[in-house]
Amino acid sequence: MEKQNFSLPENAQRELRPGEEYKPLLSPEKNYVEVTPYSVLVGIVMVIIFSAAAAYLGLKVGQVFEAAIPIAIIAVGLTSALKKKDGLGQNVIIQSIGGCSGAVVAGAIFTLPAIYILGVDVNFWQMFFSSLLGGVLGILFLIPFRKYFVKEMHGKYPFPEATATTQVLVSGEGGGNSAKTLLLSGLIGGLYDFIVATFGAWGETLTTTVCGVGQTIAEKAKLMLKINTGAAVLGLGYIVGLKYAFIICCGSFLVWLVIIPAMNLIWGGQVIDLMGTGITMTIGQMAPEQIFKEYARHIGIGGIATAGIIGIIKSFGVIRSAVVLAVNEFRRKEGKEALPERTQQDIPMKTIVFGIVIALLAVFTFFAFGGVVNNIWQAIIGLLIVTVISFLFTTVAANAIAIVGTNPVSGMTLMTLIIASLILVAVGLKGDAGMAAALVIGGVVCTALSVAGSFITDLKIGYWIGTTPKKQEIWKFVGTFVSAATVCGVMMVLNKTYGFSGDNALVAPQANAMAAVIQPMMNGGGAPWLLYGIGAVLAIVLTFFKVPALAFALGMFIPIDLNLPLLVGGAISWYVSTRSKEKEVNDARQEKGTLIASGFIAGGALMGVVSAILKFAKVDVFMYSWNESWGEAVAIIPFLGLIAFMVCSSLKADKK
Repeated sequence: MEKQNFSLPENAQRELRPGEEYKPLLSPEKNYVEVTPYSVLVGIVMVIIFSAAAAYLGLKVGQVFEAAIPIAIIAVGLTSALKKKDGLGQNVIIQSIGGCSGAVVAGAIFTLPAIYILGVDVNFWQMFFSSLLGGVLGILFLIPFRKYFVKEMHGKYPFPEATATTQVLVSGEGGGNSAKTLLLSGLIGGLYDFIVATFGAWGETLTTTVCGVGQTIAEKAKLMLKINTGAAVLGLGYIVGLKYAFIICCGSFLVWLVIIPAMNLIWGGQVIDLMGTGITMTIGQMAPEQIFKEYARHIGIGGIATAGIIGIIKSFGVIRSAVVLAVNEFRRKEGKEALPERTQQDIPMKTIVFGIVIALLAVFTFFAFGGVVNNIWQAIIGLLIVTVISFLFTTVAANAIAIVGTNPVSGMTLMTLIIASLILVAVGLKGDAGMAAALVIGGVVCTALSVAGSFITDLKIGYWIGTTPKKQEIWKFVGTFVSAATVCGVMMVLNKTYGFSGDNALVAPQANAMAAVIQPMMNGGGAPWLLYGIGAVLAIVLTFFKVPALAFALGMFIPIDLNLPLLVGGAISWYVSTRSKEKEVNDARQEKGTLIASGFIAGGALMGVVSAILKFAKVDVFMYSWNESWGEAVAIIPFLGLIAFMVCSSLKADKK
């Protein structure tokens, strides 16, 4: 492969004309270096590092960044620094193995911390097997859909994250400048968040209550705004983009600027206990944050669950088309026809079917004899829940990633927990044992869907570049194993260091939402069906008007201080990519901003883990008195400096 050919074909992103074929960068007729000790080892190291980083960030802000872009940048930088030949195919393997980190982490941290929140005992092996078996099922269920999503639907799905990652891998072959930008921004973002978390030099959150007038408005009218000033969250907003950041924030604005003040205005003098949890305070006595926690966020939960159902209905045609392709492939393999070209070779369908059977037997064994449920009957029920929902929702996850680059796994998992809780209570599994069982079952499903959504990105990258999908599929299992072990270990450390509930605990918003869903159902109480119903109606109305209901509903139940930075980051992305009249210049600035944002995310999250380790080791250098007195007021200055760095650095890029 010669340097001048390092660019994707012209028809890579558009629909093909009748009779036209897509020819990838690496010729299907040739064999290239892909799986080597180097690519496997670096991929595993990336899994460990980014699993730890993503676990901390996800538990802190409720958003797990996809590691594909930063891992691709690092892989390109290493290839350049080591002057390795045939680096492109190896870098795809590194990225594919390393990409397991964000996917497995999302599956684990959205559900399993809820077990700690509810005060139920859980051990490392239960968490590990929940993540591992879910990840394995996600890979196996997705492989039959690969040809449909990456080949048959070529040009019809934009695959935003796969596009960005592919461009990094391809263009990065010409030099290591991208890695330098990532390193610099990683250092800045990491030091920034480390100073905040470890030393408390300025406040992590800026609120409208910083001044007397804002505090009075919050107390009387329950009206307030909050924004997290961290580098990692700002970078996440840049990658999410202005459109979806705005939709997410619209959900937050509806809750915090309309619903919470309206509840205080209408029912301020009443005590409302919808779930039988023993609430004694009137709504007027509660702070805005408590009204959000006890009432308003449940509207978002109803919206998320309904958006997931709508997604399944919309995906029926996808399921049918992909199954037909898989059946045809199965029949073809049994015939005497020649094997497909290298770039279309998957793990054989017989092996996939056999693997699914073995994985499901392992899930049953785990449920029945791993302390998850009480008897064989309950284990069978749990297995059926995992099998049906994982298979159906796999297409929803892949479809969402293909269209918008965002996996609605949390919403689908919430619906899984509601279904699992209702069924488990019906078969006699209640209380602490029922909650633990529902969450472990939910963890398996959540990880399966998260891994499936992430893996379709990897396979699309490989399709565009021209690597061998079979090799990606095989080594994805290894990455899943390593990531499951890493994230469960990190989670136990973070639980001992911070906890996931109470003062100064990690936010873990999804896990808290999961706990809020199942706790009343498992203890003889009810669920806030009225609030869920309002959210469901909102999701239906939003879908009717073609507004992404899932993104809006996510904004309704994730705290607003974690959503507003997304809007700021998205606005920066829009600004730097629209200042020039030349499309090439705007594209270059957008790409450089993506590198900076990825550095902020990776650096901030990694240093967050370092900060957690220091606290775990009882190293306390936090400036409590300063932070309490001046931290919030001072926070705006470094935050504006961070924004200025991102804007100015991005605008310096040109079309070269």
